[in-house]
Amino acid sequence: MDLKQLEYFIAVAEERHFTRAAQRLNVVQSGLSQTIRSLEEELGGPLFVRTTRSVALTAAGGVLLEEAHRVLDAARTARMAVTQVHGLARGRLRIGAIQSLAPFIDLPTTLGRFREAFGGIDIELRFDGSANLLEEVRDGHLDIAFTQPPTTPVADVVTKLLVCEGLVAVCPPKHRLAGAHDVTLSDLAQESYVDLRADWGMRQLIDEAFTEAGLTRRIRFEVNDMGMLIELAAQGLGIALVPESIAKIRRDDRHARPIAFADIAENEEPCWEIVVGYRARSGEAPGRLAQAFLDVLVQPAGAL
Repeated sequence: MDLKQLEYFIAVAEERHFTRAAQRLNVVQSGLSQTIRSLEEELGGPLFVRTTRSVALTAAGGVLLEEAHRVLDAARTARMAVTQVHGLARGRLRIGAIQSLAPFIDLPTTLGRFREAFGGIDIELRFDGSANLLEEVRDGHLDIAFTQPPTTPVADVVTKLLVCEGLVAVCPPKHRLAGAHDVTLSDLAQESYVDLRADWGMRQLIDEAFTEAGLTRRIRFEVNDMGMLIELAAQGLGIALVPESIAKIRRDDRHARPIAFADIAENEEPCWEIVVGYRARSGEAPGRLAQAFLDVLVQPAGAL
């Protein structure tokens, strides 16, 4: 058993889906499946219950998940300890980010952990759109950026996938779509929408999915805030497509107006992705400061 096997196992366990886990790891699905089978053979039993739509942990898998997190956390701690011994007493880390990182990446907590570990490093943080952030990384004005994947490769910028989560259709609890599964884009095209402004990456992702399917949408309201988007959907003013984690957090808020959501068919489901970008040639690791920051990166369980 090695660290890569544990990393692959955690990805499948958190994504509950081999295709999404492979996208997250940037590996082919057949290779991921073989790694998991080898790990199961080594441990003497199945770690997942596999269905046509998703996977679930067995009892043994649940035990391994807890231990796998502990092992990888220990490995990151060890690497950070060596990094501290080797230096990084002084310097500057310039970080860029898009606005919609939460709940997938806990940037404030990560910044606090990094400052605690590397108190002599000055930190600069700026927010901007995806294209601008990657250009800033390419031009050497940022060391690292958390953003959406570029539509075309950016020269001398390497990106690593951190988040890959399907979108769901948010609606009121009595809506015809409430609790539905495997809803098609054609079915969703019959609805009216509340949506983010056209310059938001998530809006562009949704527009692209419908365009590729040869469909159009009726957009009644455009907003510039994810919370307002869901509130309008809760009022029945239109449905909203948002990442599943965000929808679940809002659904479980007992103090807010109730909502429900529908799952989109797997083969049509738009996937919300967040990558980390840094300046390097393909296959190269990030710089020491950027890697040290990634070693303390906080991502809630299940968000990737």
